[in-house]
Amino acid sequence: MRASLLQIAADPEESVNSRRQRVASLVREQGGADLVVLPELWTTGAFAYDLFAAEAEELTGPTYESMSEAARDARVWLYAGSVVERAADASGEERLYNTTLLLDPDGTLVRTYRKIHRFGFDKGEAVLMGAGTEPATAALPDTTIGLATCYDLRFPELFRHLVDAGAETLVVAAGWPERRRAHWTLLAQARAVENQSYVLACGSAGTHAGIEQAGHSIAVDPWGEVLAEAGAGEEVLTVEFDPAKVAKTREQFPALKDRRLGLDTPDLSDFPPRTGS
Repeated sequence: MRASLLQIAADPEESVNSRRQRVASLVREQGGADLVVLPELWTTGAFAYDLFAAEAEELTGPTYESMSEAARDARVWLYAGSVVERAADASGEERLYNTTLLLDPDGTLVRTYRKIHRFGFDKGEAVLMGAGTEPATAALPDTTIGLATCYDLRFPELFRHLVDAGAETLVVAAGWPERRRAHWTLLAQARAVENQSYVLACGSAGTHAGIEQAGHSIAVDPWGEVLAEAGAGEEVLTVEFDPAKVAKTREQFPALKDRRLGLDTPDLSDFPPRTGS
């Protein structure tokens, strides 16, 4: 199976619409890949909080439209990173969400995931965005993927839930800062080893609202071996991997069978949101 991780830079001098067109062209160039992955909030930049409200869109808005056409033209599964989604919450109040889109080779939107763990410690994304409540997996022809976004990488219980739901490849869209790049690599490898799964983690390049991005998108196998890693700049990282290795690893070293503490995930919608979020 071949995956292409598109490590996109969000240049503040480039308009969002121009970036959509440029990224759509990059996706079209990945014909022959099985899966293409984009970073978190690549349209605005993950730390460009002042752009969130102005650039918010519906799920089937302009980012979906451009990515749908590109996925269909390239005949690839496209994990199109995340957008600032504008939608009504359960009470009917309009909210913003950090939402990822998964499109099939026909360009059809088959799965979405609203980021559960919002970064910011009572400011930034944690205040501006609503929290997702549902972990998400999707069955591709050769592997079942579990979907995650950036800060989620610090919460192993989410990934264990994804594995319990059948995930074999954990796909992370991120806008991770350079000053914590060592954590990015460490956590990607840890999530792979503890879940005996592949991890495909696609970060962004450049600078978002003054925050230098780590880049260094990474692909890790179920033993924790780094299969491929990007540099700091904008780059397409392509990796070949064997999905069957997950079952083989779990059979050869059946650590998951020795779990003594089960994961009983509560309905996260029962938890009150943070003040101001």
